[in-house]
Amino acid sequence: MKKLCALILALSLFTLGAVLCCAEEPDAVTSASVADFYASAALTGDELMASVNSYNGFFAVASVNPDGTPNVGFYIFSCVKLGDDYYLQLGLSPNQTTANVENGSALMAIYAQAPSEGMSYATAGARMKLEAVTDAGVIEELKAIAPQQSEMFYKIVECRPLG
Repeated sequence: MKKLCALILALSLFTLGAVLCCAEEPDAVTSASVADFYASAALTGDELMASVNSYNGFFAVASVNPDGTPNVGFYIFSCVKLGDDYYLQLGLSPNQTTANVENGSALMAIYAQAPSEGMSYATAGARMKLEAVTDAGVIEELKAIAPQQSEMFYKIVECRPLG
């Protein structure tokens, strides 16, 4: 009986380990909010770019620290379009966020348009998944049209409503 219990326990632990090893990592972009309550107020494309560049809203950039903890900062950025793609230009001084990016951290940004008169909270805006631009030629093209001096450009690869 003891051998049977030990065998069952060993198989259970093995199965649990296999499940944990094969489990996919959560997708924080889509799992953070399973219902898009503000989908009708989602900003994308030229409308998002114009709103971001009006500097009339709230901005935040999130990365992951080396120990796995979140890092969220309040950074003002601008948006430019090159071809059919949109890019954020971040104006960050060297800090933990830039260190996280250099270490390969995923980067997310949020832009919430300032609430209109009579509203007490923001509903229009976007959550954006970003990808660092590493191509020197693309960076030079973006620098020629971007409003800031920074060379930190990130392609917007996914855009979701605020919540």
